Amino acid sequence: MKQNTILKTFFSRFLILILNFGLVIYSTNMWGSAGKGAISIVIANLTIISFFANIFVGSSMTYFASKYKTEEILLFAYLWSIIIGVLISITFSFNHALKYSNYLIALSVLSSLLAANINLFVGQQNIKMFNLYTVLQQIIHIIFIIIIVYIIKITSVESYFIAQISCFTVLFLISIFQVLKYCDFKNISFSKAICGKLFDYGWKTQLSAFLQFLNNRVSFYFLEYFKGIVSVGVFSVGIAFSEAIWTVSRSLSIVLYADVVNNKNSNEAIEKTKVSLRISFLITLLFIMVMLLIPAEVYSMIFGKDFNQTKEIVLLLSPGILAIAISNIIGYYFAGINKLRILNIKAIISLIFTIISSFFIIPKWGIRGACVIASISYCLSSALLFWRFYQITDFHFQDFFLSKKEFNLLLRKVIKR
Repeated sequence: MKQNTILKTFFSRFLILILNFGLVIYSTNMWGSAGKGAISIVIANLTIISFFANIFVGSSMTYFASKYKTEEILLFAYLWSIIIGVLISITFSFNHALKYSNYLIALSVLSSLLAANINLFVGQQNIKMFNLYTVLQQIIHIIFIIIIVYIIKITSVESYFIAQISCFTVLFLISIFQVLKYCDFKNISFSKAICGKLFDYGWKTQLSAFLQFLNNRVSFYFLEYFKGIVSVGVFSVGIAFSEAIWTVSRSLSIVLYADVVNNKNSNEAIEKTKVSLRISFLITLLFIMVMLLIPAEVYSMIFGKDFNQTKEIVLLLSPGILAIAISNIIGYYFAGINKLRILNIKAIISLIFTIISSFFIIPKWGIRGACVIASISYCLSSALLFWRFYQITDFHFQDFFLSKKEFNLLLRKVIKR
């Protein structure tokens, strides 16, 4: 794994983290806790749909990009994106809480089409394009919100979704031009064997990811049922902080994954995983400490009086945030070597714990209970993955810390920038 690639990816993800914070602050102030709750539910449903779409457009695109021609796999991803985006979104439209079904259909199709192109870049080890498009998704979304709210004068929650649809459309059109200009249309084919391999790898990776997502989001639905949509909005801000911090570990994971699927040396892959693990651990720990040093009054001032629990939420979630930052790295290593069973086992165990405990704890403790459940569940699933990884390699305490040589190398590259 090239140090320059890691550093560039870190800076791009740090920028995304800042933009995410800005978007969370804006949406909570613009539409309040109820509006933020509605956005959270729609995005949660969009993410659920994306897991089905990602059977073809997600890790399978990355994994097989170096094994097959683009022309042999891309059309499968595009067709699957459209079919899943429409059919599952229509299914969600029967949910009484969803009055934004038309927006959900458009978001589902466009986000999946764009994801296919971005994951193809990752599989080709074109991390530069991956970083560029992930940053642009935030920047262009914000630009369109400004245009729609302040120029077109649409100030309802719908403006958030219209801006996101516009963003996905622009980026997909740009990315498809970059992808297709290197394609030979004579090589386009629909091979049943390739389709079968894409589906087999895709559903296994997505099963784990989907179960983990349910584990991360099922509290939203319990909170909405027992405590109302406002509690979802308040809790979602804490989760947004968690996921913003996770962008660092996820970016490192993507770089590692692209490297592992193209690397035949297993020992080298393990060592690179350990380097990514310690970087993720230290940066995540730093971000958590900074967030906990911020006075609770600052959160209330930024987000509004409804969000006076934000610091407490972050505090209760912090052990789980750190645990997931570590397990993200290890999880992508196992996906890169096609060892998917352990990912599904850890996701199932943590989801069962979350569902059972939510029935008893959330009705009594509300948001605090949801935080405690999430944190314990994150630690439980991460511990299982961590244990399995260190069964196949030696564990040393210093694996969590950068060596002096690594620190100096990283420092020199930062200073050069």
